[in-house]
Amino acid sequence: MDASQPSELIHIASLVVHALPRHVQEVIAIIAALPGAQVHAASAAGKLVVTLEADSDSTMLEQIGTIQRLDGVLTAALVYQCADRREAMEEEVADAYRPT
Repeated sequence: MDASQPSELIHIASLVVHALPRHVQEVIAIIAALPGAQVHAASAAGKLVVTLEADSDSTMLEQIGTIQRLDGVLTAALVYQCADRREAMEEEVADAYRPT
């Protein structure tokens, strides 16, 4: 890549979403259908662990807003947000606890 060109950024966020228990499966399906979204865990009480990946901060905000407005969602709390160059995010990092 030419140093004069801006590096492509990737935005990553994690959320804890609390949905009404009777709506959990519907909420999971809708979130999972969003581009760059994954539901990693869900409890019977309606708490979900969600990650989002987007190409811009505006897209990220749109996705968070979409989740917050879903029928059955009580809250969607941002836990973590990061933006970095795609190359840096895809770089393999050595695991200090597992020698190679």
